[in-house]
Amino acid sequence: MGSKTTTGILCFTGGALTGVVVGFLFAPEKGRETRSWLSYQLEKYRETLAELTENLVTSRSDQGPSSAKSEGQRVIQDAKSKAEQLLGDVDQLIDQINSRKTL
Repeated sequence: MGSKTTTGILCFTGGALTGVVVGFLFAPEKGRETRSWLSYQLEKYRETLAELTENLVTSRSDQGPSSAKSEGQRVIQDAKSKAEQLLGDVDQLIDQINSRKTL
């Protein structure tokens, strides 16, 4: 997967996640129900993103030596760092939602 493709996928995922969060925060449902559902969805996306990142790293590291190995490793590292940033953002959102539940 090229660097532009990886970046595009991660940006799309981050944008979609942000859109969903903002959309549900302004939804007409009760706040508690929305926060509960949103917390569940964010946790599910966090787990999926972690699995995809691990699969990407594993599949790329299992490939034999090639002329593009260094480029592949750079792309993997870039994707991993962006995925970890997204995971951190999701964790922050979950913490914020959970702190509002207790209010």
